[in-house]
Parts: sequence; structure tokens; C-alpha cells
Amino acid sequence: MIRASDVQIGVVGGSGLYDMEGLIEREEVSISTPFGDPASPFVIGTLNGRRVAFLPRHGVGHRLMPSELNFRAAIYGMKTLGVQWILSASAVGSLQERYRPLDIVVPDQFLDRTRGRVSTFFGGGIVAHVGFARPFCPLLSDIAVTSATKTNATVHRGGTYVCMEGPQFSTLAESKLYRTWGMDVIGMTNLQEAKLAREAEICYATLALVTDYDCWHESHDDVTVEMIIEILNQNAAAAQRVVAEVVARLPVDRSCECANALGSAIITRPDLIPASVKQDLAPIIGKYIQLT
Repeated sequence: MIRASDVQIGVVGGSGLYDMEGLIEREEVSISTPFGDPASPFVIGTLNGRRVAFLPRHGVGHRLMPSELNFRAAIYGMKTLGVQWILSASAVGSLQERYRPLDIVVPDQFLDRTRGRVSTFFGGGIVAHVGFARPFCPLLSDIAVTSATKTNATVHRGGTYVCMEGPQFSTLAESKLYRTWGMDVIGMTNLQEAKLAREAEICYATLALVTDYDCWHESHDDVTVEMIIEILNQNAAAAQRVVAEVVARLPVDRSCECANALGSAIITRPDLIPASVKQDLAPIIGKYIQLT
């Protein structure tokens, strides 16, 4: 039986990272949430002496498109396990020459180009507005950069992650536009995770694993599927090493804004929040709202 206090670190694996090979004492935990089920059961195990919850974002066998992902169920499940830090790994395209395939970018900003994705736990009788000016946890991001450097990876601190809808990649016009805006990398998944993690008061950071230059680059037409798969495999191996280093450096004092993000965010009068909503959101709001 998993107790909430046992698991404080969560890892979300993206394209190419479907398992954490270093996890020992493993068990699968299925969690149903008020928002449905996550993409797969959580794999709970021990890594560098810490209990870790791993979730393959797209499900076992990569069955789900970015637009199909149940982001709320994934983050809610992490919260119910007691997770306080989430490190995600995601394949991205590079929008700048300096970010080369196999590099790691630890971004500090987002640009939202998704359409109609649910990005909040709130609604249905309760309203909250969390601060999101700094969407990634600076403490966890710093640890990620230090850890990547320790593994001899080429890592870049900061940059803006364009989160697009997909599943198609960008048009050439879009790719060139993002470059004129000064954007750095482009992917399809991390924004909703970060928003929900902030509402759940979980620290969140991303290892953006560069697979290729986006279609703006003159060498784009030379890229083959085989090359991308090889880079995905190498990126996954690098991510495994970085995640292990990050886990070894946790826990740390959560002096960041993530830890108390809901402190002044809930604006609905408590006595008007429906009892069913209070029950559903108990792991999220129980720190601030009397549930009975």
C-alpha cells in the first residue's frame, strides 16, 4: 500500500521515455480521479534512495495524441500520491541554431498555441486564479540544469517553449514566425501540465530534449524517420541520467511560489462551493477550504 507521504517526486516521460530503467522495488498503482484515469498506471519505485512516481505521458506503447491526454487526471494522481516535485521530459523541435539535436533546454517561459484544452481543476462552482508569470519552478529548474551539467549533457538554462496543438508539425510560415518572435523550442504537451501543477502547488520543471530543428532549418529535408528515432533513443538515455541526478538532489526547502500558489487564489465564497466540488478537489483545496 502506497502512503501519500512515501512518494514526493514525480517524473513524466514523453516521446521515447516510456520507462525509468533505474527504478527498483517497483509496483504499479492505478488511480482513478474525478477527472477520469491517467494515460496508464503509475510506476512507483526507488531511485537513488528516493521513492518516485513515473508516468508515461502518452500511455504504454505511445497510444495517445497530445490533444487526447488527460492532463488533469495525471496531475491529480500525482497530487494524491503526495508528489511535491514533477520533472517532465519532452521531445521538442529547435527554433534557434544554437539548440542542436541531443541538447537539453530547461525553459523558463511558455507561449500557448493550443486550442480548447482544459487547463484548470476549477469551475463548476469554484473559481481560482493562480499566478503564472513564472510558469516553471526556478528551484527545480536550477537543480535540473546542475544535474544535466553533471552528466556532461549540453544544457541551456532558460528560453521559451511554444506549446502547439498538433498532432501535425508547424507549417514553414508558422516556424519562421515563431523565430521572429524569439521563441526557442516547440512541443505539444507541457503547458497544461505546468498550469495544473501550479494549481496543485507542485513544483514543475521540464527537460526539453531537442530531436531536430523545426522545419525552418535548411537541413530539415535531410532528416529521416530513422534519424529521429535514433535521436529519441539517445535523448531518452540522457534523460534517464539527468532524472537520476535530480532525484538524488531532492528534497529541498520549497521556498518558491509553487508551494503556496493557492494561498490567495481561490475567490469563491467557501459556503457557496458545492459539496461535491469540495469532495472532488479535496487533495487540491483541502489546505485552504473546510471540506465539511
